[in-house]
Order: sequence, then structure tokens, then C-alpha cells
Amino acid sequence: MKLIILDDYNQASEWGAKYIRNRIVQFNPGPERFFTLGLPTGSTPLGCYKKLIEFYKSGEISFKYVKTFNMDEYVGIPRDHPESYHSFMWNNFFKHIDIQAKNAHILDGNSIDLQAECQAFEDKIKAAGGIQLFVGGIGPDGHIAFNEPGSSLVSRTRVKTLAMDTILANARFFDGDLCKVPTMALTVGVGTVLDAKEVLILITGAHKAFALYKAIEEGVNHMWTVSAFQQHPQTVFVCDEDATLELRVKTVKYFKGMMEVHNKLVEPLKTRQTSEKPYSD
Repeated sequence: MKLIILDDYNQASEWGAKYIRNRIVQFNPGPERFFTLGLPTGSTPLGCYKKLIEFYKSGEISFKYVKTFNMDEYVGIPRDHPESYHSFMWNNFFKHIDIQAKNAHILDGNSIDLQAECQAFEDKIKAAGGIQLFVGGIGPDGHIAFNEPGSSLVSRTRVKTLAMDTILANARFFDGDLCKVPTMALTVGVGTVLDAKEVLILITGAHKAFALYKAIEEGVNHMWTVSAFQQHPQTVFVCDEDATLELRVKTVKYFKGMMEVHNKLVEPLKTRQTSEKPYSD
């Protein structure tokens, strides 16, 4: 497990984007070999998406041979609703890059058979060869995707009833009207994300400091679903200084002491030896 500590949100977003860029470039995707990328929504990844768009426009990366699988989608709101995750992804990321629409997979919250939709999503991931890199964010209560506190740590893609804290947090996107906020969603499971070869989790802001503490310094607990990623062999937590406020001083010093090594993971690839393997804990 790696914990990357940057000064602020912008630096954390850029580090995350560079890591994704390097992983895709190193994979060298092509017509017969697609890179599979799991993606989140919400405010946290916006800075990362903005940097990835910059890298695409500068010619550093292409998404032509990338398949994406989004973490979740609300149940019962139209796909073209401004707050649907379909709209979010197309407006904030997909329409600005060269990904093919058929390769961008997002759960359908309006499917007649929601259970079948969830199983089909798992099947599509399997058919694509699994997820190479799953990117995620968390809520203040440590939930990842819509795996609320108490979710099974081996859960798969399923229908989930949203906790009141999540509904209240999302009300700002629906004119502050709780009646407009969806109460159910389709979400990948904790187990679905754990199956990825690598996991990159973005955590920024003082309001998520206690969740980061639970993820890093305490044991695995289904009431803090992000803590499950302690057990993944290739988890990278990327955070800003504010998110470390609940961590012990010695924990912060320990991981900061490794930053010189960890920063090699995001160096421009042309400056590194092609035979060099990424550093692993």
C-alpha cells in the first residue's frame, strides 16, 4: 500500500492523472489489447479528469484503445438528466477525449431488470479481461462507490439503497430538494473493485480526514468500506495535506519520506529506462 501526500487538491489531482497516463502508456494498448479503466464520479476526480484532458490534447495519451467502466449510476433518473452520471462523465471527460462511445460502460439505472443489468456489467468486465486500474474516491463516511457503511467487503455489482447521509450530501446537486434526490443506485461492489489489478483512491479535504485515518491506521471494517483496500496488493491512496489531519505524525512522516521514490511513478516515461519496473511495496 502506498500513501501519496501532496500539498493541495490540485497537486493530488495532477499526481493521480500522471499515474493514470503512465499506466496506460506503459500498457501500450491497441486494437487487440485494450486498457481497462474503472472510473468514479463526484467532485473529487474533476481535477484529475481536467489534467487527463490536457494530456490528451498535448498528445501525451490516447483513449482510443481504452475501455472504461464507471462505478455507479442513480436509479430512476433519465440518462440525459444533468445530474445523471452518464451526463457527468460525458460533459466532464468523455466528450473531450478520443474514447469510442461503445467502449465507455456506465450502468443503466432505468433498466427494466436492474439485477440483470448488474450481472451484465460484471460479465462485461470479465469479458474485457478485468480492470487494469480502478480509480475511486470516497465519502466522509469512508464509502467507495455507493458501498455505504455496513456493505459486504466481498460484494459485487448490485442495487443499493442510499443512506440518508449520502442523500443529504447529494441534495446540493438537486436544488437542495431532498424529494428530488434518488434514493437508490446501481453500484459496483467492494469485491468488484478489489478484483482490479491496481486501485488508485483520491482523498482530499479535511472533511475526509477521519475516513483516511480509518483506511490507513485502523483495521479492515465493513463500516468503513475503504479500509478493505489495505488488503489489496497494489493500492495507491493519493491525498492532500488537509486529508491527513487525523493521521499520526509518525505515519505522515513515514509516507512523506518515501515520496522521492513514489514520485518516480509519475515521471514522464521518456526520461526513464524502458526496462525499469514500477516500484512496488
